[in-house]
Amino acid sequence: MASYARPVPLLFVRHAHAGNRHAWQGPDRDRPLTPRGCRQAEALVTQLAGYPVARILSSPYLRCLQTVEPLARARSLEVEGCPELGDDAEAAQALALLRELAGSPAVLCSHGDLMVELLDTLEAVDGLPLAPDYPCAKGSTWVLEDNGRRFIQAAYLPPAR
Repeated sequence: MASYARPVPLLFVRHAHAGNRHAWQGPDRDRPLTPRGCRQAEALVTQLAGYPVARILSSPYLRCLQTVEPLARARSLEVEGCPELGDDAEAAQALALLRELAGSPAVLCSHGDLMVELLDTLEAVDGLPLAPDYPCAKGSTWVLEDNGRRFIQAAYLPPAR
């Protein structure tokens, strides 16, 4: 893999719109993106075009995989299913993964609850500056930069409409 000078941001994506969890009849891990979510997923290709990406890791839940599949196709990359990013994942394991990948050109796709828990932890432990009531909409991306020891900057990219 090519090496990149720091800072290389880690791109942390919340899965795109997948409809109402309670209205879905099947197992939650099989809930697909809605047409709106599919448009959001396609828009990630353009929205993230300026960022280096060498790996794409995703929760194994269908809606997360579908969110990053267009980006993976556009970058000729495989999506790596990653249980540490799943809806039922332990935050400590997901945080360890974030820290392991810090400074590498990677996209991670996960779920809102886990993302908020991880961002809150990074704010408390690393001092990551986040605004009170920061947004975390479906289909959005957090661009996280580290200094080799901790995450120091975060920028929010709202979902494409």
